[in-house]
Amino acid sequence: MARYRGPVEKLERRLGVSLALKGERRLAGKSAIDKRPYAPGQHGQRRAKISEYGMQLRGNTGENLVKIIEQRLDNVVYRMGFATTRRFARQLVTHGHVLVDGKKLDIASYRVKPGQKIEIREKSKSNPQIVRALDLTAQTGIVPWVDVEKDKCFGIFTRLPEREEVVIPVEERLIVELYSK
Repeated sequence: MARYRGPVEKLERRLGVSLALKGERRLAGKSAIDKRPYAPGQHGQRRAKISEYGMQLRGNTGENLVKIIEQRLDNVVYRMGFATTRRFARQLVTHGHVLVDGKKLDIASYRVKPGQKIEIREKSKSNPQIVRALDLTAQTGIVPWVDVEKDKCFGIFTRLPEREEVVIPVEERLIVELYSK
């Protein structure tokens, strides 16, 4: 049988009994078992610090999730009718065709605030795909939380949408349940 050559005070703490392997420290009250009378290793989980999003958002988590998704710049461009799909709206944003309050913004995940003006860049207004998208949305209509001037290719994000107004075939309760585990 081999001799144990590891840390003996850790062994004492694991067993919870003084083995008197370091006599001088034990007598002086400096042994590991006197200082920390619990087993070595991790000891319980600490509460995670709440994020900035969590501090700002009050109310129903599922509704807040839907509101955050509806505030994304790529989604607002899609909802205003400048793009036929959300993927195309994201491409418009990342390629620099979209201006927010007169400044080019190419971050698709930017959270648009109520009252901000979103417009298509002057050079991009004649893009055939954007013109086609505007024609298609003239038939289908635009959501009530944005005001759009189609002939000038700009719109204003007027307010945050209510959950009842957003038609998304998803149960946000299940998504929150999945991520809260």
